[in-house]
Amino acid sequence: MAFLDPSLTRPATLWRGIGLALGGAALITLGAKVQIPFWPVPMTLHTLAVFFLATALGPRLGLAAMATYLTAGALGMPVFSGSPERGIGLAYMAGPTGGYLAGYLLGAGLTGWLAQGRGMIGRFLAMLAGLVVVYALGLTWLATFVPVSSVVAAGFTPFILGDLVKLALAAGLITGLAHLKDRAL
Repeated sequence: MAFLDPSLTRPATLWRGIGLALGGAALITLGAKVQIPFWPVPMTLHTLAVFFLATALGPRLGLAAMATYLTAGALGMPVFSGSPERGIGLAYMAGPTGGYLAGYLLGAGLTGWLAQGRGMIGRFLAMLAGLVVVYALGLTWLATFVPVSSVVAAGFTPFILGDLVKLALAAGLITGLAHLKDRAL
């Protein structure tokens, strides 16, 4: 599902890409701020937004949207979940969730790359591969803040069920949008 029209001129393509990256960063911010009651912990829609965008926009623009989001956060804008209450800027990014944030950046690129030309199951699996990157970096970084014996209980178990639900929703949304686009053409 590509959002860039190959018939556009180079400047138009550049401006459209910048607009999509900025809009994507805004969507990721919104996703980070929305809290939904869930068990065992409330969940945000951050994961849904990141992997939806990576799949919908492709590897370059999905990565650009996540990089724009992280840049805004690094500059002190309160884009992250729990900010400004739990801190802002680089101090927030160097905290316990910093590895997850880096994982989302790499995971978005990987997901966008793997999801290209795939159906719903392939997109879901691409998102799952991206989520593995998020958890690998996130848990590794978290281990510098909590005892290694508690890392899985603190940074994986409470979140994995919600994340899998969000990936399924994102895959379904992308598939639905692709069907709508095909019908419109």
